[in-house]
Amino acid sequence: MTAGEILNNTFFPVQVDDTVDYMLDRMGEYKVSQLPLVKEGQYLGLVFEDDLYELSSANGPQTLLPVEQRPARYVFIYENQHVYDVLRSIQVNSIDVLPVLDVNNVYLGAILNADMSGVLAGFLLSNEPSSIVVLELNSRDNSLAHIAQLVESDNAHVLNSSVREFQESTKIEVTITIDRIDINSILSAFMRHDYTVKSTFNDVKHYDDTQQRYDHLMNYLDI
Repeated sequence: MTAGEILNNTFFPVQVDDTVDYMLDRMGEYKVSQLPLVKEGQYLGLVFEDDLYELSSANGPQTLLPVEQRPARYVFIYENQHVYDVLRSIQVNSIDVLPVLDVNNVYLGAILNADMSGVLAGFLLSNEPSSIVVLELNSRDNSLAHIAQLVESDNAHVLNSSVREFQESTKIEVTITIDRIDINSILSAFMRHDYTVKSTFNDVKHYDDTQQRYDHLMNYLDI
């Protein structure tokens, strides 16, 4: 999934001849703290709410954005970049709005941080029955190819994966989603190959209590 597939092309930028007051009104309307600034379709940068309030206080609400403050920050992403690049840029720059450009730096639209949870849910989650496994291992032993091989040897597949690192530790967590509910044999394979299974979710032993109810019934009948 790329930035171009998830951009909001109805999120309109502000123009160089818009007043500070107008820009602040648009930020309030969109409930964001930044807006893309363009001139004749070319992206110039992000304008920030705090900077606009300072200008409004010093020069009045009808002030035009001074040339030396355009752009406040030149942050953007190209339409062909991956959704993970989108997440990284939003997090690193602490922004609500990430402008999306084509190869000619023409503004195409924006990606809103508020929309990313829904985007990620659609990207990461499957409608098919699946299980989540969290493995702990040494960072030097991390091999997604080997993990996937163990899963596929049991006629299952890894739908997606992610890695979590810890500061001042050689340990990492690898989280994988497997396209099967009953994963007991896969878990056994992980443990045979010295992987530590920290936790599992959605697998059959967590939600299917048929066996437990059967055992209770048998105990009752024995009475």
